[in-house]
Amino acid sequence: MRIPWLGRAQPGGPLAWLIVGLGNPGARYAGNRHNVGFQVVDRLAATAGLRFDERRAHALVARGTVEAVRVALVKPQTYMNLSGPAVRGVAHFYRVPVERILAVYDDLDLPVGVLRLRQQGGAGGHRGVTSLIEALGSQAFPRLRIGIGRPNGAMPPEAYVLQDYDAEQRPVMEAAIDRAVDAIHTVLRDGFPAAMNRFNAG
Repeated sequence: MRIPWLGRAQPGGPLAWLIVGLGNPGARYAGNRHNVGFQVVDRLAATAGLRFDERRAHALVARGTVEAVRVALVKPQTYMNLSGPAVRGVAHFYRVPVERILAVYDDLDLPVGVLRLRQQGGAGGHRGVTSLIEALGSQAFPRLRIGIGRPNGAMPPEAYVLQDYDAEQRPVMEAAIDRAVDAIHTVLRDGFPAAMNRFNAG
């Protein structure tokens, strides 16, 4: 099912992309493994001189230009598992189609710090992505997955993702966040296939 994008026109012309970081709002979650999507869009905003100074459809939004492309960076404030309705509301308002919503999020099944770009697909067990698929009525949105690895021993994944990176992981993830920002720049500048060729090679 395709969604009719009925939002109003925006000053300065239409937005080309939504860059959506998935995570949980609030200081207690800020450094969690599950919040790497927020961490990426925060760093992208900082390097591009953008500020999350808008609230729209239960999300924080930073609008501006990256690589000469008009974008909105989005951080849903509805908690991870309910991200979809917030993203749908922002996409409606700015009239951005599903194929131009890039979701950035953590992946337990990728090694720590490994990036994977994909143009569409299922949720892979990620509840935030499940919420996006249900709310958008489509799997046809691109995504940037960032590996956080799986816990050792008997720790349940639900507990692991809500912990901060350990001392060994932190420098690896800091570098991965920088690479993720670079990957987004590449998507905007050179297109998705070029970004996949470059960042999916590792």
